[in-house]
Amino acid sequence: MRIRLRGVAIAVGTVAAVVGGLWVLTIPTAGQAPAATGQFPAAYRAPRLDGHPDLNGIWQSVTSANWNIEDHDAQPGLHPELEGAYDAQSAGQGIVEGGVIPYRPEMLAKRKQNFEKRGIVDVVTSDEKWHDSGDPELKCYMPGVPRATYMPFPFQIVQGSGPYILMAYEYASTTRTIRMNFKEEAPTDSWMGWSRGRWEGETLVVDVTGFNDLTWFDRAGNFHSDALHVVERYTAVSPYHIQYEATIEDPKVFTRPWKISLPLYRRMDKGVQLLEYKCVPFTEELLYGKLRKNPRR
Repeated sequence: MRIRLRGVAIAVGTVAAVVGGLWVLTIPTAGQAPAATGQFPAAYRAPRLDGHPDLNGIWQSVTSANWNIEDHDAQPGLHPELEGAYDAQSAGQGIVEGGVIPYRPEMLAKRKQNFEKRGIVDVVTSDEKWHDSGDPELKCYMPGVPRATYMPFPFQIVQGSGPYILMAYEYASTTRTIRMNFKEEAPTDSWMGWSRGRWEGETLVVDVTGFNDLTWFDRAGNFHSDALHVVERYTAVSPYHIQYEATIEDPKVFTRPWKISLPLYRRMDKGVQLLEYKCVPFTEELLYGKLRKNPRR
């Protein structure tokens, strides 16, 4: 069979072969970096700000990693009998390099318990039990690092000419300050840790320590201890993309350091700005309603 385009006869089989070839050329193979596939210029150089890459902008991930940073199937939410598909979780490809988080064998039971109790909240008993109950996101706690980066909310990088870079996250109005070329250690443990930055060519490297043990990596119960150490790398690979990597180390929970990686996308919406998502009022009844003298029905 032959078709005619503007007077030129072409065999249908030939067209199919050409289209198929183009399809193969445009689909990256597993493990290829964006620059290697031709998606981004291999030697992209971002605009300068005081001699360094200008990363200012509002950025967002497009991933289901907040549900589970490992590969995962679609699953129902906590109450499908009430919410149907509203709270269901989509399937997704993981962001963990190598596919599997290298937990110590004795820590796998803790992850399983976290997942099973992700929707349980108990804030009025002992500290030990409070630590074990519920996903911190459920309670509107600050998400920690690196989770804040791949939650389904945008965040803003505010970079000026001074010794600080600000990260402002829409979720729970969370912020953190990156102290450039600082030597001081964290004064205390905190939810978002203590961030110290430096430039390595085109990459912003952020060394984060001083965490508490109260945040998770995702809704699947993946967790860490207060020994968590995260090294982030932000590299502009086009005017519209940052390649994000984070190396995670925690000898109390994992057998070795491991890495996550994903692209961040610049929000290009007309008039885009960071909005408020102050979720504390949404959680007060869940957390403290049982303390009412006359509980709501």
